Amino acid sequence: MEKTGYCRTPDENFKLACSLIDKNQNHNELIAMLKTGNIAEKQIAALKLDTLCSKDEAQTLVDNLTGQDGKVREAVSLKIAEFSSNKSLLLLFEPEKNFRIFLDAVIDINGNICRNIIRSVENFKSISGFCEKFCPELLARTLAITEKVKDFDLKEGKYKVNKEVFKLYWYLETIYLFTDCLDMVKLKQILNITKSINDYTIREKTAKILTLNLNDTELDKIRQLLKNDTNYYVRRF
Repeated sequence: MEKTGYCRTPDENFKLACSLIDKNQNHNELIAMLKTGNIAEKQIAALKLDTLCSKDEAQTLVDNLTGQDGKVREAVSLKIAEFSSNKSLLLLFEPEKNFRIFLDAVIDINGNICRNIIRSVENFKSISGFCEKFCPELLARTLAITEKVKDFDLKEGKYKVNKEVFKLYWYLETIYLFTDCLDMVKLKQILNITKSINDYTIREKTAKILTLNLNDTELDKIRQLLKNDTNYYVRRF
């Protein structure tokens, strides 16, 4: 048992992680570690899991996806991406109930977590009821951030500015995968703004979305505009 308020040194954390890796925990022990363990225990437990047996176990993973140390969040996101690609485990995650958690994780400060969860939510598209909840909220959150970013002086390079641009980047990447499920009016509202944001990565994501066959004259005009963008990574689309 750890002492209350005790903080391990880096060497102690490394030794603990090594001992956990070497030990052969059974499935129930790994789930228990995920529920009540410390950072090292949760991280190792997530990485060692090779399957899920119930919705409760899947929820334990999801509950560790936000509000935890980055090492835990990344390990958990990796496993969610892995398990959600298995059709027999997919429904255990109840994504229609947890859609807001996944939307939060899509814009985690750690880009690896963003990628893992975007892979996961793409798998959830096939689940009845998920897109109906996930997509309107995705558009609402993206539009809210877009309205903020459009008024930023991006040359300042402040943390707040970079943080919001980072969020917008990953929400646009998610939109690319869900375009066929989105409200076209709201999508056009977003892309009409992002096409002119003075950060090439945002315009690049906008151009990528527009490579899809959206059959809309207004969006075709935006696509042609971006084909003449000053930045190569934007106009290559």
